[in-house]
Amino acid sequence: MAATQTHAGRHQARAVATLWRWLAAWRPAPLWRLARLAGPLVQAVSSRERRVTRVNLAQAYPSLGEAERRRLARDSLTHSSATMLELGFAWMGDPARVAASILEVHGRELLDEARAEGRGVIVLAPHFGNWEILNFWLSSHFPFTAMYEPPKLAALDPVTRQGRERQGARLVPTNPRGVAALLKALKRCEAVGILPDQEPDWGSGVFAPFFGRPAYTATLLPKLVARTEARVVTGVARRLPGRGFALHFLAADARVYDPDEASSAAGVNASVEAAIALDPAQYQWEYKRYRKVPEREAGRADWKRFRLY
Repeated sequence: MAATQTHAGRHQARAVATLWRWLAAWRPAPLWRLARLAGPLVQAVSSRERRVTRVNLAQAYPSLGEAERRRLARDSLTHSSATMLELGFAWMGDPARVAASILEVHGRELLDEARAEGRGVIVLAPHFGNWEILNFWLSSHFPFTAMYEPPKLAALDPVTRQGRERQGARLVPTNPRGVAALLKALKRCEAVGILPDQEPDWGSGVFAPFFGRPAYTATLLPKLVARTEARVVTGVARRLPGRGFALHFLAADARVYDPDEASSAAGVNASVEAAIALDPAQYQWEYKRYRKVPEREAGRADWKRFRLY
């Protein structure tokens, strides 16, 4: 059975890679038109993504009417479809064409000033817009290191790795060796990337508010800041539908520099919220951000009734 699944996985990975290579030659405008066609299909057939998106939006924007939240959910799934379709463009497209699709860069001075001061830069890169375009730009302009976890389809690992590293990015594992590599890069006054909105394993985070609800949040950031005095910014590649992308670098919430892990985590989540406010439809709301609940950490027998999903 395992051999059959591996064989099937290789075929699936080959099909996905072939699709990306085909789409690599497309420009942002036709990719967006294709995403607008795919979005309703995802909405119709992906019940899990549809349900989780709606639950998360109800938590984040309780004052919105039901019709408005449903519209936002549809738009979000369309943007998520666009991100998947754009991976071939970001990873395999002609570099000059990818660079030309980045039409605006806001807040670059935050990066330049930090490096001029002899400080490294930690870029919090939430799942907003197309984060692979952000990686492309960062690794084109700065020595850049980011943590990397291989995809579930192991056969896609070479494609994913090559795409992310092609502009010079250095990928390191999500383990103590990778953390050590981040520290060394920051001490060299380089830039590093961290995904701030992924739920860590138990023991690697604390609960901090995210849109008014406790979310288990990684505590890696205060450790990096304490040992390097790096500057922290939030970075996103906002999609300009049918045209290209606008990069935004935002000063992180001041609490990210607090040595207290709970306060720093609250600052991280506030920083992600500020980025989402640029265009809430471009955030990946289908991720189960609230899977872990404080009641389970506290050992309550009835913790399951506090779950959102």
